[in-house]
Amino acid sequence: MLVNQKNVKSIFINLKATFQGAFTQAPTDWTKVAMLVTSTSKENDYAWLSRFPKMREWIGDKAVKSLAAFGYTIKNKDWEATIEVDRNDIEDDQLLGYAQQAQAAGQSASELPADIVFALLSGGFHNLCYDGQMFFDVDHPVKGVSVSNKSTKKLSADSYAAAKASYGAARTSMRQMKDDEGSSLKILPGILVVPPALEDTANYLMTADRFPDNTPNPYKGTAEVLVVAELTSDTAWFLLDTSKVMKPLIYQERKKAEFVEQTDYNNDNVFMRKKFLFGAEARANGGYGFWQMAYGSTGETA
Repeated sequence: MLVNQKNVKSIFINLKATFQGAFTQAPTDWTKVAMLVTSTSKENDYAWLSRFPKMREWIGDKAVKSLAAFGYTIKNKDWEATIEVDRNDIEDDQLLGYAQQAQAAGQSASELPADIVFALLSGGFHNLCYDGQMFFDVDHPVKGVSVSNKSTKKLSADSYAAAKASYGAARTSMRQMKDDEGSSLKILPGILVVPPALEDTANYLMTADRFPDNTPNPYKGTAEVLVVAELTSDTAWFLLDTSKVMKPLIYQERKKAEFVEQTDYNNDNVFMRKKFLFGAEARANGGYGFWQMAYGSTGETA
């Protein structure tokens, strides 16, 4: 093939179309557990998370809640996937591999939100949230009292007793969450997130009428099972309340992933090294919302 500006432009138009075709197949499971926040600067301040919104009776002066002393900022990160196109490959019509790479780049770009969001769940036992504690922790401070949204219990459907000690305890703990004035936060856990290794256990727990010991299953249908291959542990599981506008996780998007290219003949990369470039760029990050809306277990103990 003759390498000229017209032919190169045509090639990259096709590569972009291939990229876009794969990008439109974006997975959407992450939207079930995370809230999309559109960012307009290099970072967003979430200090307001220290005030879980709750109405109270207006008697006398309004009770104005100030922001807590700690702050919580999510800084946007740059993301990229870049591929070289050798000019000789254009001359020799060896472009099939680049089309496949463009497709892979589009797929990777579409998966970025899910990668970020589900990494937050896996890292929730170690990463800090707005109150300065780990997102999943046993001692979140609420008006001088330590409150837990963390367990080590293995998710089990072997018997009613085992299910109650794991899933049942998580559900009860979340529904008992109160604000710093002692009022119920009305948490409604509805999504059970598990790795593939726990898929059968979770599905049995949510669909079976009775446990193997023939006791009734009161947890049937109480949550949607979401199986997430990106989770890094085969034993950890998570129960989330996603019924409200605010979700327990945040996906912060500054710039949606887009196709970029470098095909200018005057560019040093082309003139000196006969390399054209294409790929994807994005700016985004993720973070934690209200810990009260999430419960995590490492699944390490029976």
